[in-house]
Amino acid sequence: MNYELFKSIHNLSGHSNTLDNFMVFITDKAIYIFALALLALWIFGGKCMKRAVLYAGGTGVIALVVNVLIAQIYYEPRPFVTHHIQTLIPHAEDASFPSDHSTGAFTIAIAMWFRYKKIGIPMFILALLTGFSRIWAGLHYPFDVLGSLMVAIVISYVIVKLSRLFDPLVNWIISIYDSILGKRSISNKSSRTKNF
Repeated sequence: MNYELFKSIHNLSGHSNTLDNFMVFITDKAIYIFALALLALWIFGGKCMKRAVLYAGGTGVIALVVNVLIAQIYYEPRPFVTHHIQTLIPHAEDASFPSDHSTGAFTIAIAMWFRYKKIGIPMFILALLTGFSRIWAGLHYPFDVLGSLMVAIVISYVIVKLSRLFDPLVNWIISIYDSILGKRSISNKSSRTKNF
């Protein structure tokens, strides 16, 4: 069933250069889009947004660590290793389950959704597209992406429930950033005053 679902999606590739290029862009660059989005939200957001960004990024890292542990326990070869298929981009023959790209995308989106739904929803749509593009490109099975979604949901939920434990660290990081930024703004003001 997993392979049949994979074929039904991957066989859509190779018919349109535009679609293939778009899927390759998403599968390669989506994680950078998430990173830039978090950076922008951190820079231009208030304290609550900065907390959401730290939780989203931190939860994503924890989920990827869980992925590594899962891959050590259960090894699933990638589709192009087991079957004779043509991938859209080259990739190492490492574990297929779960998908790291999809896990990172889903986790950031879900963690953000818990705190800011209006931001989390478009992020989740991009995460779905990321997972779909991994199948389209021939790098993952559908169940790899589904496994990533499950990991993201569980880890995000656990971190939300344990947020009281992480709040002191999160608040400390934000206070450090604010103090550094405050010193810079004071020094900038003093230099402007001297110029006058």
